[in-house]
Amino acid sequence: VQLQASGGGLVQAGGSLRLSCAASRRTSSNNGMGWFRQAPGKEREFVSAISWNGGSTYYADSVSGRFTISRDRAKNTVYLRMNSLKPEDTAVYYCAAGRYSSARSELSDYQYWGQGTLVTVSS
Repeated sequence: VQLQASGGGLVQAGGSLRLSCAASRRTSSNNGMGWFRQAPGKEREFVSAISWNGGSTYYADSVSGRFTISRDRAKNTVYLRMNSLKPEDTAVYYCAAGRYSSARSELSDYQYWGQGTLVTVSS
């Protein structure tokens, strides 16, 4: 499975962005999908995850209420809508396809990773 993340860019604090992650084949539609991020000098951290059918979602406390994850199984695409962005949201955002059908938060629960898309939030 190949994952292609897009939608990053430069935005002012308080603004919004929508990230997309397109999977190369339908296999990923039976797996949970996730978004992680990595800021300069920091470890990669969990942001959000969604179960195989979209029925269950999971968010890090730092983004809960501001970010929304969704998926379109017909298009093999997962989205991350990011509202009320803060400078501390600045990072490279990675999408990942999970080993399981549920929404998971651990890096080890994911087997395929996209190349990342940079999100920069200016103050």
